[in-house]
Amino acid sequence: MKIEICVGSSCHVRGSYEVVKNVEAFVKDQELDHEIELKGCFCMGHCTEGVSVKIDDGVLQVSEENVVELLEEKLRERKNAAY
Repeated sequence: MKIEICVGSSCHVRGSYEVVKNVEAFVKDQELDHEIELKGCFCMGHCTEGVSVKIDDGVLQVSEENVVELLEEKLRERKNAAY
């Protein structure tokens, strides 16, 4: 799974650094280093709603409080789709 987190100016002021830290901690704690490719990027064009995070081909608006929950949901969806 490829995850890109916007670190552009608008997302930066909305907390992208904390989002990155939370995702990195989640990936490490769940030992998902081999499954998740984490990258930073710049503007995805969704600057008004939160920090932009692209997971595979979908863009989500997240906060440091909900990013792990949304990531867990995406992982469950992906696992269920594999069955």
